[in-house]
Amino acid sequence: MTNSLQRGLPMAFALVLVLAALAPAQTFTTLYSFTGSGGAAPLGPLLQDKAGNLYGNTEVGGSGQDGVVFKLNTSGAETVLHSFSGADGENPEASLMRDSIGDLYGIADRGGAYNYGSVFKIDTAGAEATLHSFTGGTSDGCLPAQGLVTDKSGNLYGTTAECGAYGNGTVFKLDRAGKSTILHSFARGNDSLPEQGHLVRDKSGNLYGVTYGGGSNACNNGCGVLYKLGTNGKFTVLHRFAGGVSDGCHPYGTVVMDEAGNLYGTTWMCGAPGNGIVWKVSTGGKETILHSFAGGVSDGCAPYAGVVRDSHGNLYGTTWGCGAHNLGTVFKLHSDGKQTLLHSFSGVGDDGELPYGEVLRTSSGELFGTTFYGGSVGEGTVWSYVP
Repeated sequence: MTNSLQRGLPMAFALVLVLAALAPAQTFTTLYSFTGSGGAAPLGPLLQDKAGNLYGNTEVGGSGQDGVVFKLNTSGAETVLHSFSGADGENPEASLMRDSIGDLYGIADRGGAYNYGSVFKIDTAGAEATLHSFTGGTSDGCLPAQGLVTDKSGNLYGTTAECGAYGNGTVFKLDRAGKSTILHSFARGNDSLPEQGHLVRDKSGNLYGVTYGGGSNACNNGCGVLYKLGTNGKFTVLHRFAGGVSDGCHPYGTVVMDEAGNLYGTTWMCGAPGNGIVWKVSTGGKETILHSFAGGVSDGCAPYAGVVRDSHGNLYGTTWGCGAHNLGTVFKLHSDGKQTLLHSFSGVGDDGELPYGEVLRTSSGELFGTTFYGGSVGEGTVWSYVP
């Protein structure tokens, strides 16, 4: 070995150590543990304002034990923006929506004037208003379990899990005057039971979503479908999940659309080991299984939430179960198909258990989410992951 090479090796090694020290550490942090009085058991995902404050809701807890809408500031302090009392709604479990002036909109699964759920608004002053109470029956939906999306005119769009013409849920439009219109009633043979997440609306105003049931008869009550509802009211099934080992079954949550119009999502079950899949459906309707969850300690299982996508085509999500402690995971699915577990929930200390909702990914790449259980007193958590 030459003297010059010998002299260079320590310098190169020192450079590696410096670069390693400068590289940001991947950090998972529990930002807040729910206590019951400030809400408990968050099911839905979070949203963030420009100042970095986080907003969400919990299914139960609060002063009336019917759930809350909360704000978590950048220091980790929680403010309860509204505690539900039943008459104005109960058990909010889906995502919130925030408009350009900061007003929040959401759905409560139950409660309201007829105990079939409600659409609510919380303005920037903290005042809550019920925009619509679902009446059920064949002329209205009931028990909404997905969040809302809006158009440029301020109309709101969402789904209900039950009631409507066939008893299997609806897609509805709520205008600014509070008038509700059923755009589609789900029928068990083709589609039924939309659950979790929210609809996706493209630039032309078409709506996309998934249903837990309907479609293929390979599963009890059907394996679920991916659908499109056009602005002309035409309902199109884009993919019928087949179940078994060759396809997933029972999709939940939000679908995500890329720049080319391809759609991505998850199913809760089926696929090769039976633990659910991440899927892609092209604009031509061809499905590709991007990942089949293997379960065990090295992979997640049973994703209730959909995925989010970054500009490089990587997908991020959560699973309800499996991982190192069988209490759920946060994962990254790289664009080349490689999957990485970012965190396995343990339920130890202030760590959460059983994440249900989708992750929020910021422009800087930070992830935020919730867990249904766990935390310092077992009532659920808000967490962050810095890559």
